[in-house]
Amino acid sequence: MTTAHPQESALQKTVKALGLAKIQRHIFICADQTVDKCCDKAASIEAWTYLKKRLKELGLDQPTDSCVFRTKANCLRVCQQGPIIVIYPDGVWYHSATPPVIERIIQEHLLKNQIVSEFLFLQHPLPEHLVKTE
Repeated sequence: MTTAHPQESALQKTVKALGLAKIQRHIFICADQTVDKCCDKAASIEAWTYLKKRLKELGLDQPTDSCVFRTKANCLRVCQQGPIIVIYPDGVWYHSATPPVIERIIQEHLLKNQIVSEFLFLQHPLPEHLVKTE
């Protein structure tokens, strides 16, 4: 008989609460960086705060079939024209992610599956064999 560790049980509760198994897209934004290289630190924090607020307002942060997970990364190593956003599994990279640009990314890319080409600087999706579909 195998006994589950209390930590594993807590981990599974967290997985369920966050809806990790339902994530459709994962959006990373460089924000709150240690060194201001690609943009002003205050501007990056404003962008991060806006992204969190809007995903919550639209219910996209909830464990549903359209769940969008968001992560603040200290640095995405591009260090130009930031804040930078990358969305997976799409592999779409955006520059200049200020609140108005983030709103367009949410409305056009996340909700309508249309790339915001004006701010796109790279599109490199994950290989199909790495993307789990059900």
